Formats: sequence, C-alpha cells, structure tokens
Amino acid sequence: MKLFLIGYMGAGKTTVGRIMAEKANCSFIDIDSFIENRYNKAITKIFEEKGEAGFREIEHRALQEISAYENIVVSTGGGLPCFFDNMELMNKKGITIYLKENIDELTKRLNSSKQNRPLIKEKNLEELQKFIEESLKERELFYNQANIIFEVKKCTTKQAMNQWVKELLSQLSEDISNYYNK
Repeated sequence: MKLFLIGYMGAGKTTVGRIMAEKANCSFIDIDSFIENRYNKAITKIFEEKGEAGFREIEHRALQEISAYENIVVSTGGGLPCFFDNMELMNKKGITIYLKENIDELTKRLNSSKQNRPLIKEKNLEELQKFIEESLKERELFYNQANIIFEVKKCTTKQAMNQWVKELLSQLSEDISNYYNK
C-alpha cells in the first residue's frame, strides 16, 4: 500500500498521515522532513539558498525516491502536486488523497504557524487570506486529480481525529474494493 496525502499547507496532512500510518501499520514519511534530513537544513533555508525553483527540483527528486518505497503513508508539501509530473507520478505509484479544508480554517491555522512557511511568513492576516484564496484556486486544478477527495472536518480532540481517520481509511478500503471489482 502506498498513500499520498495532498492538500494545501495547514490542511492536516502530517497529523492525519501519522495517525493513518499507525492504524494501517505502515511507515510514515513527511516529504519536508525527509528533505530537511537529507540536506541537513530547514526548508526555509533551502528556499533562501535555492529559491522556489531549486526547492521544487529537490522536492521532485525526493518524491521519485520515496515513491519506490512500499507500505507507506506520505505527507506531501502543499505545492508538490503542482510541479513537474508529480501528480501523475503519485497517481501511478499509489493512491492520492486530497485533504480539502476551507479557506477560513486554513487562514486561521496558517496565521499561527506562518514563520516556518517561506511562501507566507511575511504576510499579514488580510494578505494571507487573499494569498490562500488565489493559490488554492490554482492548486485545486492539481489537487482535484486525486483518487479520493476527503472533506476535512474540524477535529478539536484526539478522539475526533481518530474517528475521522477511521472514516477515511474505511472510505479508502471501499474505494480500493470498487476499483478492483470493476
């Protein structure tokens, strides 16, 4: 099994990915952490040194390597599906799941964690919301190519998050079953 979680930054890919991997008895890989460990640098530092284009090249190579692994749940960066043939590669190598979150919730989450995110760290609340609206519109062309689109529910407790992941895995199991019974 190979699952790729995609979606906008702040949608919960890493949190959901860890829980999914545990429940599905798989390994978990966060691509940003994978890259930071490989280059021994924070993503923000790689962005500063190489620019976005250089970072996207590194991210693409990391995805190519990771997509050869088995029994994994992968949390991708928010922009990863939008560059090179990344979306096509993930759909060919595994199952893609778009964690779809609404703009207001994304704005709230990202405003409190923007210092670690190179594309938004200098934006005020109004600029952040406008940026999210505009970039999400562009990125959804790629995100909507996912095998599964899962509407994120607001999860305020660990129990709610576990239930939500259980529902996602159940939907996934049903979708895989339907795919093979065609």
